[in-house]
Amino acid sequence: MEATELARLQFALLAAVHFLFVLLTLGLGPVVAIFNTRWARATGDRAVVFENATRFWGQIYLVNYALGIAAGIVLELQFGLHFPGLLDVAGEVFGAPLAVETLAAFFLESTLLGLWVFGWHLFPRALHAAIFWAVVLTGYASAFAVMVANGFLRNPLGYVLEGPAGDQVARITDVGALVTNPAALLSGLHVVGACLMAGGFVLVGVSAWHLRRTGGGLRLPTGPDEDLWRYSMRAGIWTGVVGVLFAQGFGYAQFGYIEGGFGQYAAVGVLLELMMRSADLVFLGALVLPFLLIAGALFRMRGRRTLYVLLTALLPLPFVVGLAGWLVRELGRQPWVVQGVLRVDEVTSDQSARAVLASLVLLVGLMVTLAVLDWWVLSRLARAGTERLVLGAAAADVLRDDGADDEVLLRFGAPDDGTPDDGTHGSGTPDDGTRGGGPEPEGAR
Repeated sequence: MEATELARLQFALLAAVHFLFVLLTLGLGPVVAIFNTRWARATGDRAVVFENATRFWGQIYLVNYALGIAAGIVLELQFGLHFPGLLDVAGEVFGAPLAVETLAAFFLESTLLGLWVFGWHLFPRALHAAIFWAVVLTGYASAFAVMVANGFLRNPLGYVLEGPAGDQVARITDVGALVTNPAALLSGLHVVGACLMAGGFVLVGVSAWHLRRTGGGLRLPTGPDEDLWRYSMRAGIWTGVVGVLFAQGFGYAQFGYIEGGFGQYAAVGVLLELMMRSADLVFLGALVLPFLLIAGALFRMRGRRTLYVLLTALLPLPFVVGLAGWLVRELGRQPWVVQGVLRVDEVTSDQSARAVLASLVLLVGLMVTLAVLDWWVLSRLARAGTERLVLGAAAADVLRDDGADDEVLLRFGAPDDGTPDDGTHGSGTPDDGTRGGGPEPEGAR
């Protein structure tokens, strides 16, 4: 392959793999915020359930967010590495929304997330929940800024080329046209739907895995853990339904602004067909699952354990579809980097094919490694359930040495040494069940 072809492939692969992190971050954010809000308003045993739900899904969110930031840095390296001409010609238009995204994601969103994590035992519950809602809003604003930049590449609007032929530079002439570009608005809402669908699948899949082991099949849950997984299952189903409706509706609406087909690669058409048919199947499933929530049938019916196995097995589906979708978006506009304005071969560096191949292997390999590491850590956290909750735990409950064997990396909570619990938790001060502004979480006892 020539250097230009390799540069195109690297851009598409890095963007697609990075999108896997975005799917889960934006998909879980609103659900964690809702659980956090319900915990802020709840009392008694119900407060314990919602606090544990916030802590469990919040941990999943945080790990994915942190590794997603690292993956985003890898993604940005390629602009200066292989596409210097893009920044020279369209840097003002393409770079402006990315600068906004940087301020929103790396400054405002991260600062608010830090307040949420480290303010767990400092802020009132209502303020704590409000902070995470701000995290979610800034996260979605950041994603929209990225879609504005990417939308300009697919459907350039609101700009003008200035300067002599061969040395022209794009300038923004209409900010409104740039921001309201259908390639940003319609595709942005399609991405929101895809993210909510992915978040819903994760909620449903993980909850189904735990319910298959702890679900009692009764009308009421047998304990706080089963109650948590039932709430998570319901939240996942409704999140997925909303996501599927957005993804389907705005996904097909995107075809209205696409001109010139989907580029020069035959594989793009295959990926597009695979993505659309998979989305249709998910849509049909989304029509059925809500009816199983009536009278708690999903938690009581015969054959539910087989259904739980199926729901867990389907967990990766939206991520596979999302990966295919972003590859279609990036490869589908080739040979253009800015549709109808700049060709890829006009803006790539003059590096040799061997050098570009080396960077492709290195950067894509690093990105895939981050994705695999993310999946591995999240899988361990998901299987552990509420037993090892670090987020929101009091300092005295974290990293105790309980003499566990070498296979247990970390264990949280007081060691079980056979000493009766006198209600003091080893501090000499009676515990009234209100540490940290709320009832003690089950996972910290």
